[in-house]
Amino acid sequence: MTEVWAHRGASGHAPENTLPAFELALEQGADGFELDVQLTRDDEVVVIHDETLERTTDGNGWVADHSLEDLKRLDASSGHEQYAGTRIPTLSEVFELVRDTGTVVNIELKNSRMAYKGLEERVLALVAEHDMAHRVVLSSFNHYSLRHLVGLGTELALGALYSEPLWKPWQYAGKLGATALHPPLAATRRKIVEKSREHGLAVHVWTVNEPEDIERMLALDVDALITNYPDVARSLVG
Repeated sequence: MTEVWAHRGASGHAPENTLPAFELALEQGADGFELDVQLTRDDEVVVIHDETLERTTDGNGWVADHSLEDLKRLDASSGHEQYAGTRIPTLSEVFELVRDTGTVVNIELKNSRMAYKGLEERVLALVAEHDMAHRVVLSSFNHYSLRHLVGLGTELALGALYSEPLWKPWQYAGKLGATALHPPLAATRRKIVEKSREHGLAVHVWTVNEPEDIERMLALDVDALITNYPDVARSLVG
């Protein structure tokens, strides 16, 4: 059955990549979360999408130029008045939130624009510390990062993210060492799903918000759909 993964939490209703968004996603019946991680100046793993702070917080500048203490002072409510005072969470805080649930955590490594040295190792250490290996998928648009993870010997599920149609992506993903394809909605077709299954790959599609698109992904029997509206998706998935 297709799983519902909340894109940056229930980001259609709450500030993205925050604990309130993840808590709401749990309440709405999400099977998993998709979130983004970066490193602070003092090498702490924080959950935030943009490499800069302006869009989702009242701060400014690069995430990488701030310490965790600095970032924790910022308001990450991103225009949601009812969530004023919401803070940027650490990956550890998200793991603590889901510790007693069966929730899958799809961690996107945000290391395409900013080359965070050691991000892969820091994330792997936190996954091990919180005993989350069986519930974590690591994904990235930076496929060198995925190859680095393979080289580190990780047995975690690895998802190859891409935004443009690829020729025979199931073959490419296999050579890369990935265990899943993470295609955009617009590039997801029945052949992609069928060939991926033949090659032992899961298919996790982003970002699926409209009811008709959710229905189409259900008809294709994708392994997971990533959505800003887990409540809508859950009502259709059942």
